This record gives sequence, structure tokens and C-alpha cells, in this order.
Amino acid sequence: MGSLRVTLCAMAALGAVAVAPAAHAADAADGGVSVSPSSPRPGGDIALRVSGCPERAAKAVSEAFVADGRLTVGADGTLTGESRIRSTLTAGTYDVKVACGGELSRTGAVTVAGPQGARHGAEPSGHASPVAPVPAGGGGTARLAVVDAREAGPGTAHTVTGLVLAGVAATAVALRSARRSREQRRPH
Repeated sequence: MGSLRVTLCAMAALGAVAVAPAAHAADAADGGVSVSPSSPRPGGDIALRVSGCPERAAKAVSEAFVADGRLTVGADGTLTGESRIRSTLTAGTYDVKVACGGELSRTGAVTVAGPQGARHGAEPSGHASPVAPVPAGGGGTARLAVVDAREAGPGTAHTVTGLVLAGVAATAVALRSARRSREQRRPH
């Protein structure tokens, strides 16, 4: 009879252990914070989803985000929203906290992948931001801002053309002035 009790107690204990993780996993899935894509890159957009939050709106906060994520209730009753990962972020895991009203909050994590094209452990090559004017707007004047004036300035041909035009203009003004003064001296 003693071995039957031990067997029944062992089976009950195994049953409790087997059910507990499943219940815990369901609870985590029911009230956790999920991030999509699962491993975003710096500068990438993410979608946030939180279930089990009684409020109709919430805010997701993380040092990985450019700005706090504004979450609103969707058709299925879960809170959804978007945010953007900071472009200067290094690869790693960052906490995400969602205030669900009052004392209730949900937590999760976002795992940021390394920059696009960078090998694991290697520093990205190149510049993170433009080092010269970007040809965006201004009617193409950005190209002119980069050109050295000594290389693209007026040459000898431009100087000669300018002097010839100035001489022609000066001659035209002188001839017109002489003509007017002769017309004024004539008696009418």
C-alpha cells in the first residue's frame, strides 16, 4: 500500500510539473510584448503587439526606440503600434516596457541585429552620414557647392569675351552720347 501512495504522489507531482510550464507559457503569450520583425536592424521600423491590456491605448518605451511607440486597440482587442529603431544603436537586446494603465504593465525585449552588410564583430566601413552635399533639391546646386572655384572658374576665353562685350557697350554709350549732343546743338 505504501508503494501505491508513492506512485500516486509521484504521478501527481509529474502532472503538476508538466502543466505548470504550459500555463506559464500561455500567460506569457497572453500578456507579453511581441516585436516584428524579431531582429530589426538599426534604423528599421518595427511593429509592436500587446495582448491582455485592459486599456484602449498605451505607450511602449525603450531606449532602442527613436520615439515612444503609441499603441491603440485593434479589431482583435490587442494593442498594436509602430516605432523605429535608433540608427546609432549597437547590436544587442533592449527592454521594452508598456504601461497598461494603473499599476499593470507588460515587458518584453527587442533584439537588434547588426548593421546591414556588416560582418559579426566588424565595424561598419564608410560614413554613417553624407560627407558632401546630397543632390536633393536646390535644382542641382549641390554639385556646384562641391566644385573648386579655381578648377571651374572663368578661364582666358571667358575673360576675353567679357572684355570685348564691355568694350562694345562702352562704345555704344559713347556714340549715343555724341549723337545726342550733336542733335541738341543744331538749330530748329
